[in-house]
Amino acid sequence: MTVIDAHHHVWDLSVRDQDWITGPDLAPIRRDFSLADLAPEARAEGVHATVLVQTITVADETPEFLALADGSDLVAGVVGWTDLTAPGIADTLAGLRELPGGDRLVGIRHQVQGEPDPEWLLRPDVQRGLAAVAAAGLVYDLVVQPHQLPAATEAAGRLPGLTFVLDHLGKPPIAAKELQPWASDVRALAARPNTVCKLSGMVTEASWAGWTTPDLRPYADTVLEAFGPDRLMFGSDWPVCTLAASYAEVVAAARTLTQGLADDERTAVFAATARRVYGLSEH
Repeated sequence: MTVIDAHHHVWDLSVRDQDWITGPDLAPIRRDFSLADLAPEARAEGVHATVLVQTITVADETPEFLALADGSDLVAGVVGWTDLTAPGIADTLAGLRELPGGDRLVGIRHQVQGEPDPEWLLRPDVQRGLAAVAAAGLVYDLVVQPHQLPAATEAAGRLPGLTFVLDHLGKPPIAAKELQPWASDVRALAARPNTVCKLSGMVTEASWAGWTTPDLRPYADTVLEAFGPDRLMFGSDWPVCTLAASYAEVVAAARTLTQGLADDERTAVFAATARRVYGLSEH
């Protein structure tokens, strides 16, 4: 089965610091990670295309990622960053499309998880920016904490023409083995037809040292039931996932968690949903 990895990162600390990588727990990933590092691991797991996702709120990162994608036979799409609140966001998005690799721009993301306002997504200036993303034919990746899910649901309701892609299941408290209120809130989001979820980021929300696939199952089953395979897509969250698991272990866990699905449903989770939602082309 061919696989699209719909969520991974790269960074070069000599080009730009990743100021979120602090403290002893994150020390193992405070080094450079490149496409050359990822490629052999991805190919070994049958991954033939990926989506490269922003890491920090720096405008220069997106053109750099587009250029990387332009020179890559692996990266089929880029989810970049731009200031949603900027008055000229429509022009900025159009300009990104004109850059080398601009045809690989498929979405925009902001680190909403770090915003102190739980209703940041509902601010008028942010709503205007999200409308511009929709008008540009792009999707919006949601990286939120569980308490921000209600605002994400409201935002999706206000902007039915924009597809919202929930990263990492909305970061449920897997290590604490708690389902509520996350499960109810993620089901409410899934009730919006313009929402999609990534089966990603689970291992780093679990206990890093001792997670098991059964620990992940209640959360994976919740989103499988809520969104359905046609609105669920696999992502590795490499290299962040390496804090808790190897690339191969993440893929193996996802395969185990979806083994009860029909063949066409697994194809949706591992490739077809990402291709459709992000408009990925073969290259």
